[in-house]
Amino acid sequence: MKIIKNYLYNAGYQLLAIIVPFITMPYVSRVLRPIGVGDSSYTNSIIQYFVLIASVGVGYYGNREIAYLRENKYEMSKAFWEIQIVKTVTTVISYILFVLFLSWYNQYNIYLWVQSLNIVAVAFDISWLYMGVENFKPTVVRNTIFKILSTIMIFVFVKNHNDVTIYILITALSVLLGNMILWPSIRDMLVRVKLKDLKPFKHFMPTVALFIPQAAIQVYVQLNKTMLGIFVGTTASGFYQYSDNLVKMIMTIVTATGTVMLPHVSNAFAKGDHKKVNELLNNSFDFVSFIAIPMAFGLAGISLHIAPFFYGKGYGPVGEAMLIESVVIIIIGWSNVIGTQYLLPVNRVKEFTNSVLLGAIVNIILNIPFIYLWGLKGAMMATVISEFAVTFYQLYKVRKDVEFKNMFSNVPKYIISGIIMFIPVFYLDNTLRTNVITLAIEILLGIVLYVVMIFILKPTILVKAKQMIEQRRK
Repeated sequence: MKIIKNYLYNAGYQLLAIIVPFITMPYVSRVLRPIGVGDSSYTNSIIQYFVLIASVGVGYYGNREIAYLRENKYEMSKAFWEIQIVKTVTTVISYILFVLFLSWYNQYNIYLWVQSLNIVAVAFDISWLYMGVENFKPTVVRNTIFKILSTIMIFVFVKNHNDVTIYILITALSVLLGNMILWPSIRDMLVRVKLKDLKPFKHFMPTVALFIPQAAIQVYVQLNKTMLGIFVGTTASGFYQYSDNLVKMIMTIVTATGTVMLPHVSNAFAKGDHKKVNELLNNSFDFVSFIAIPMAFGLAGISLHIAPFFYGKGYGPVGEAMLIESVVIIIIGWSNVIGTQYLLPVNRVKEFTNSVLLGAIVNIILNIPFIYLWGLKGAMMATVISEFAVTFYQLYKVRKDVEFKNMFSNVPKYIISGIIMFIPVFYLDNTLRTNVITLAIEILLGIVLYVVMIFILKPTILVKAKQMIEQRRK
């Protein structure tokens, strides 16, 4: 039941993470206009490379190490301080590199200096400690508070297209202060550690090993925006960002299972319970498929008209980009299960690294010709193909360890249900005039059709859900 509780905490926050942008994005897109949104997106894509260097691979590595050692409070406390020292050093190095970069790059300097607060924020991020001990409540509460505060500040202080700097400052400060607020609570979680016992740099190479896949992921997450900004213009970078925002907002509910399951699977693996590891993998894959497939078909169904309705005039290209990108909700959902919930917890880092390196290589190879030929749509197609390459490679690597027949047994039923849902929703979206009422009708119709089809086709997830309810009652 702890897994369910943590998933609900995490999914609850992810739901808030969806609701808040739905409130702020229509306002920001209209106030800052496409050029302001593009400038913010482009400069953030640059700063994320330095954020990546600062954080090394601590997010995954720290989470996993704490999960391994949480039964021994002294060893866990020692590991925490050792890893944190490494991250502080890498943050300082990253900021120095950023300053050197600005001595060479003379565009958007004010925006980049303000964005650099995101680099500083990395040093204070200890969410991996809470995730490792499977205590998700503090991070969820913290993020909820600062999401709400930053939303209020955006409406109060961002008033016109000249307020791009203020917008960047608010979003960056919310990250920094959100990270800092977690520190007081560690007194109850850790014990005092002798300074002579600390050996921080033994963690450096393992974090670098996990830094490589994270760097590769950033290549095909951020490089698209950077290259669009260079070759097409920052406005196209903003369109990509806004399409990606809506897709990723929905996808966070799907990938919330990865954050919850990683420490749980790591702990089961550390105890040698391989049967439980595989059972968790199969259940998680089925659950992710159950929610990812309708979300992908549903978003595709309303994508063409929700973007200009949501963001305002001038944002039509975002809808076309979303139609292409929506399939990654399924693809990334699956790679999140195989990679984050299986390969990383069982310490098969090399295979995980190779998968995302493959994705980065495919993205780099495709980006230049695709962006040259098709602009924004080309960048989206490169993204989809790159994510497919990652997932296909991971599935290939675990083919001898898991039974695909069990993992994919319900997927055809979910896809059939998704298609039955998509057809009438897409038809209505292209027939009716888009407004709040018609969108609500389309979404409600999609949900009803999918649920009805699930009860008709009867995938095994219904049996598992019934069993969980009965156990809960007992």
